[in-house]
Amino acid sequence: MVLTGGEPLLQVDTPLIEALHERCFKVAVETNGTIAAPLGIDWLCVSPKGRAEIKQRSGQELKLVVPQPELDPRDFESWEFERFFLQAMDGPHQRHNLAIAIAYCQAHPQWSLSVQVHKSIGIR
Repeated sequence: MVLTGGEPLLQVDTPLIEALHERCFKVAVETNGTIAAPLGIDWLCVSPKGRAEIKQRSGQELKLVVPQPELDPRDFESWEFERFFLQAMDGPHQRHNLAIAIAYCQAHPQWSLSVQVHKSIGIR
């Protein structure tokens, strides 16, 4: 069960996670990191935005959308994540943003490129 959209940790709590586990679901959450995650989440992706104060600094995946002038990938490299991803910001400068993300990943092997396949193949 993937819980995302808005800020899911405003609603996700330990009883919900336990209820999903009892029904044999694995629980994945994508959050902006401004709320500490409850225990029991099987896959936690944190995707910080702008200047927000980040309270969740560990998990399975950190995903930064680039470019964000307020966020420098180097500031996150010591955080406790299994995987680090950069994703190009969508919009009119998407090709340029993709080039930025690729170049950074090539120069910093800790980071991998994340792509939104549905956008690449024209599904909106």
